[in-house]
Amino acid sequence: MTVTRLRQIPGIGVDRVGDAADAADDPEFLRLENLDTDLRPPAAALAATRAAVDDDAANSYLPFQGHPELRAAAAAHVGRLAGREYHPDTECVSVAGGLNGVLNTLLATVEPGDEVVLCDPVYAGLVNRVLLAGGVPRYVPAEVVDGGWAVDPERLAGAVGPRTAAVLAMSPLMPTGLVLDGSHWSALAPACRRHNAWLIYDAAMERIRFDDAPPHHPAAHPELAERVITVGSASKELRMIGWRVGWVVGPAGILNDIRLVGLTNVVCPVGIAQRAVAAALAAPDADADVAAATAEWRRRRDTVLDQLAGYPVVRPDGGWSLLLDTRPLGLTPDELSSRLFRRAKVAATPMSGWGPAGEQYLRFVFANEPAHRLATLRDRFAAALR
Repeated sequence: MTVTRLRQIPGIGVDRVGDAADAADDPEFLRLENLDTDLRPPAAALAATRAAVDDDAANSYLPFQGHPELRAAAAAHVGRLAGREYHPDTECVSVAGGLNGVLNTLLATVEPGDEVVLCDPVYAGLVNRVLLAGGVPRYVPAEVVDGGWAVDPERLAGAVGPRTAAVLAMSPLMPTGLVLDGSHWSALAPACRRHNAWLIYDAAMERIRFDDAPPHHPAAHPELAERVITVGSASKELRMIGWRVGWVVGPAGILNDIRLVGLTNVVCPVGIAQRAVAAALAAPDADADVAAATAEWRRRRDTVLDQLAGYPVVRPDGGWSLLLDTRPLGLTPDELSSRLFRRAKVAATPMSGWGPAGEQYLRFVFANEPAHRLATLRDRFAAALR
């Protein structure tokens, strides 16, 4: 018998498609199902990781809140983007990856039955963590405008009400690549203040933008600064997926509760990985490194958009993935995923259970395949739909 807290959680589907592609063991498969990337992590991170293997201090649970170097680097990184200072000892804690940080934060801020506001389409992993924490998702639909995604700031703010514990925002959002900016934070500020709601900001991809603009961090808004909890991760911008290191930065009072949840949950992130992440965050060329990776991901996005021109795809303005609306093709996302897999050796994830809009979209990750392989997509689609 499934326990109650799991009855509304269908899974994410990525594991099923990924396992099937692994089992096929065929290099001809285009792996577009999982948020991986083949771009190497920063050189400073690799060097620090190798050194940590022989460092006895790295083979320890301590300190439970994260190595001082990591907390100092993370607090400085978030503070630089937010335009304010965070104390690494009282306003920062390390976590075992970004989604661990999201869950810990939800468990520290959401009472069972409280609402959490999310933009939709949305990643199932975010929705499932809201449900696991006992929260009730309140979806705000994004719309397709001029071929890309947009959400009305006032509509987003209007979803915040007396039952709202938090707005869970990400920019660019997984899996759409929707970018939120200052207009959204300005609209949310009075609503969050009026209803005493937190803004949980998932910053995992905030610098992966294809418009060459800097991030619009919500804590830079003077009326939001004390209500923003930033959850960061080394997985996307730094390409350090297997290191499983992230951080949570925010006001000291709520950080005490988030730290307690972490001690009760995963306890601490990977010991040999923390100084490596600190080195990557603090490197003199850190911004240039992320910009170079982003330029390559933009090239891959553009290749997919070119290959699928004429199909109902929606342009992402950042991130690692894009969506295709399967309804005009007369297929469900599961049916198109199956055809692409069987007939064209393309692994892509249907978004069933990923929020209300998930039933109409198939997700394609463009971060893990080079452009010359992505340039075969048009022919593969033709074979799948023949």
